[in-house]
Amino acid sequence: MLAVVATAMMAGCATKPPVPPPKPVPSKPAPPYTWNDAAGKGTPKIVVDLGKQRAYFYRGDALVGETKCSSGKSGFATQVGNFAVLQKDMNHESNLYGSFIGESGDVVKRDVDTSKMPVPEGCSFKGAKMPFFLRFTGGYGLHAGYVPNYPASHGCVRLPRVMAQHFYENSQVGTPVIVHE
Repeated sequence: MLAVVATAMMAGCATKPPVPPPKPVPSKPAPPYTWNDAAGKGTPKIVVDLGKQRAYFYRGDALVGETKCSSGKSGFATQVGNFAVLQKDMNHESNLYGSFIGESGDVVKRDVDTSKMPVPEGCSFKGAKMPFFLRFTGGYGLHAGYVPNYPASHGCVRLPRVMAQHFYENSQVGTPVIVHE
């Protein structure tokens, strides 16, 4: 009996358990934004990837900045194509989207669309602020705003404020803007 126990114990010690597979390394999410002002010396270019909700700023072939963005929500898709900066306006305000303000200065109604709602009697319209606005087609542009990590705008491309300022300061009228799916 003692021999059986000793054999069983030795067999257990001699048999190594299988090596567990390596744990998968979780992929790191892209940082909200990065900017390397020393990168590149060429002509500026802006690229917006709607599928990834990311915007990129290049000088020549060098990536200078990358940021999360928020493009047009359902029914307000951001236009896809090759454009150029048509206008720069550091303190732009929307002429369509904003709030109705009462005579006392209080907000009566937020998130209004003046193309669908008339201004109520006794109220005025205050356009939504769109700092560091870079118009690239029609009423659409890149600007600072709320960036919830999904399409949420009325067609513009919203950027975190610090990145909107970088894009604004490092581009000029004529800078190419490429928007793709």
